[in-house]
Amino acid sequence: MESGRKGWLHGWLFYTVCALALFAADVNGQIRYSIPEEMAVGSDVGNIALDLGLDPKRLISGKARVFNADSSEYIGLDKENGHLVIKNKIDREELCGEISACSVSFDVILENPMELYRVTVDIQDINDNSPVFPKSKIEQEISELAVLGARFPLESAIDPDVGLNTLQKYTLHPTDHFKLNVQNSEDGSKNVEMVLHSPLDREKKQHHNLILTAFDGGTPQRSATVQINIVVLDVNDNAPVFSQSSYKTSVVENAAKGTIVTIVSATDADESSHGIQYYFEHATATVKTLFTIDADSGEVRVMGDIDYEKNKQFKIKVKAKDHGGLTDSSEIIIDVIDVNDNKPKITVMSFSSAVSEDAAPGTVIAMINVQDLDSSENSKIACSIDLNSPFKMVSSLTNYYNLVTDSGLDREQTLEYNITITAVDGGNPPLSSKEILNLKISDVNDHAPQFEKESYQAFIVENNPPSTTILSVKAEDMDWGTNAKVSYILIDGDLNGAPLASYIYINSETGVISTEKSFDYEQLKSFKIQVKAQDGGLPPLCTNVTLDIIIQDQNDNSPQVLYPVQTGGSVVAEIVPRAADVGYLVTKVVAVDVDSGQNSWLSYKLQKATDRALFEVGLQNGEIRTVRQVTDKDAVKQKLTVVVEDNGQPSRSAVVTINVAVSDSFPEVLSEFTDFTHDKEYNNNLTFYLVLALAVVSLLFIVSIIAIISVKIYRWRQNKLFYKSAANLPVIPYYPPVYADGTLQQVYNYEMCGTTDSRMSDIKFVRPYSQNTLVSQSRLGTVQREKTEQENDVLTLEQKPPNTDWRFPPNQRPGPSGAGAHPEDAGACAGVIAGTGPWPNPPTEAEQIQVLMAAANAASEATATLGPRYNPQYGPDYRQNVYIPGSTATLTINPQQQIPQQALPPPQALPPAEAPKSAQTPASKKKPTKKDKK
Repeated sequence: MESGRKGWLHGWLFYTVCALALFAADVNGQIRYSIPEEMAVGSDVGNIALDLGLDPKRLISGKARVFNADSSEYIGLDKENGHLVIKNKIDREELCGEISACSVSFDVILENPMELYRVTVDIQDINDNSPVFPKSKIEQEISELAVLGARFPLESAIDPDVGLNTLQKYTLHPTDHFKLNVQNSEDGSKNVEMVLHSPLDREKKQHHNLILTAFDGGTPQRSATVQINIVVLDVNDNAPVFSQSSYKTSVVENAAKGTIVTIVSATDADESSHGIQYYFEHATATVKTLFTIDADSGEVRVMGDIDYEKNKQFKIKVKAKDHGGLTDSSEIIIDVIDVNDNKPKITVMSFSSAVSEDAAPGTVIAMINVQDLDSSENSKIACSIDLNSPFKMVSSLTNYYNLVTDSGLDREQTLEYNITITAVDGGNPPLSSKEILNLKISDVNDHAPQFEKESYQAFIVENNPPSTTILSVKAEDMDWGTNAKVSYILIDGDLNGAPLASYIYINSETGVISTEKSFDYEQLKSFKIQVKAQDGGLPPLCTNVTLDIIIQDQNDNSPQVLYPVQTGGSVVAEIVPRAADVGYLVTKVVAVDVDSGQNSWLSYKLQKATDRALFEVGLQNGEIRTVRQVTDKDAVKQKLTVVVEDNGQPSRSAVVTINVAVSDSFPEVLSEFTDFTHDKEYNNNLTFYLVLALAVVSLLFIVSIIAIISVKIYRWRQNKLFYKSAANLPVIPYYPPVYADGTLQQVYNYEMCGTTDSRMSDIKFVRPYSQNTLVSQSRLGTVQREKTEQENDVLTLEQKPPNTDWRFPPNQRPGPSGAGAHPEDAGACAGVIAGTGPWPNPPTEAEQIQVLMAAANAASEATATLGPRYNPQYGPDYRQNVYIPGSTATLTINPQQQIPQQALPPPQALPPAEAPKSAQTPASKKKPTKKDKK
């Protein structure tokens, strides 16, 4: 029956709560519910989504949750259906104690966007507690002289319920001598007293047993009983009386143990008043824990830790009792004084641990709640963050703050922030709390890759194998993750008409640049490329850099000997007269190397010689000179082998063989060198061309003799002797080309003609090649040996001192080579011809014979080697380096006439087309015309 009534009561309360909930929400975001205590866990409190007008899906998408400032969790939120439910069983008496108005407040928080609703749930009391007497039996001593109307206070029953459910009335049985007197106190409690309405007689009855019953007003009604044993005492007719009806005092919270709070005192008119005892009446467990009273002196002292936040005031009933059993009651009211002993409490309700670096100012980072359990000024809180940070605190509701961005963010400058939130209360001294939030800044692709250098320069040796690494480029991106992942791209372009990618390859991930093919320094010396560094952001950012790649020379070309020309079908002999002095210039080896730098520096060494003690080779200029006086014992036929080496590592070399004749007479030379070619087999055509060449030379020789005689007669009359070239004489010019390293920049010209018979030989020297020099064309013809022998008797050569006006340009040393400077010297190259001073003497007979032999050999080689289709234009231009065998002087070019430098191509690279003609002087322009007519 009782359980049925209780169920009906719960149902009635539930419908009452629902009715109240419909009117609980207000425009300020607050809503109030009312529920009975002791509801089962999971019971429904109310539909907050419906009451607030929210879509139930909003609770899920907004991650709705319940926040309790005091960390108590009685009410929970069911986000699925939007209901508030009982999470923990609520005991109103435990939660609020004697306070009749009991409620639980909490906040419901939504995110995206952030919303806050305050909910208050009133806890209604139910009659779940019966009245309880402090003692199961009351012992009461009453004097027999107690007057009618004497009051005897009884210990009241305790009922933790409130309102109608708390203690309502008392009954006493039997009522022969006593009746009850119930008084209501100011705080709503009831004080019960027994009032003597019939005199006591100890002699009639010494003990009286009474039953006191306490009833509450709940439904169903609850009650409690206590037995009162009254002992009738003899002769004590004065009760103690307190000095005050109530004692009011105060104590500071956290007061030291033993601190005296107050002193109560009571007096008794009887003689035994000094025996009054003091004690607390109906003291609660909290009071017994915190305070104590001295039974004899009445001193009330602190014996526990007093906390203002838990108890702000204490009301303690105190009783004084004499030895006669008479008592008096009073009340002690203790006010607790607050001390600033609680730090502010910071609670982070919502926090975004990462924010994009492009977040706009005002973006909410965190929602924060601050609480202080102290009161008055001690509970006033000021919340702030570190200075000089791009954030600020903005107050929203009371004790609520939002942490928002105050300025722009840059992840590249600061990867993360440790934001210190400081809450300070208004106490003296103030107390503070700190909370550190670690906020990471997420990256945005706002930086392009940057190369370590503004430009790169790399060197690579020619003839490199494919896939050779040239260098590695590196670019850094200040962004993070994918935005900082750099890829390297070769920008398209052409090089020598071919795509750049056919020469160079770049690894897109590492930036390593390697070759796709082998390079040749002689074809390509340097080139530029552009590399792009691109990050992985969206959209991607990129930066370009220029790379200057320089090809370095390698010693991959051997020296090429230009003079003397080595052919298999001719015998060239240099003639050294036996009267030659020490240092006589025999000939000069001229060679070039198409490499560059020190790889093209040439040195000359004598490898083999018939008589090594007779000749030496200039190490740098290739000049072959005598090292001692020639004697009669020296062999006529001398064979020298010269090695030309470059300065590369490893070095390369070329070998040239030179025949030297030591003799004063031409027939002796011919007799010694006629067997040079006896072991060579020539075919009929070669012999034919050789005979034809000799005949032509003989014919030209006769013509030249006539011209010389005419000139001599003319010069005899003018008392001057000049040697000029006669018409139709065979001319073999020697013009070495100009090279970039070690060039010969002077140009000479000399004319020679000769036959295999020394009697028909002649030579003429002319001035350096200039604009008034006449170069005669060589023509071939056949002349009978008998005719040449007769004309040889007519040949007379008279030598006269040379014209003193014919001199070489200043600042030049004599000698065929000019004693060129070492390759290291700036502006000088090996083999440069220069000289100073005049030519000391006209050519001797030995010199004429030597040149004659060279001319005959050259004509023979042209006929025998190249055949009738030989074109002199296909041969190299040797006009820049001329030496005069048998002389210590060097002919120089007209300083006003310069020939452009050009590189000598390898022999196999000579073009079949007609070579460009040399510059013509005014005197020589007529000859080509005459030749064309012929």
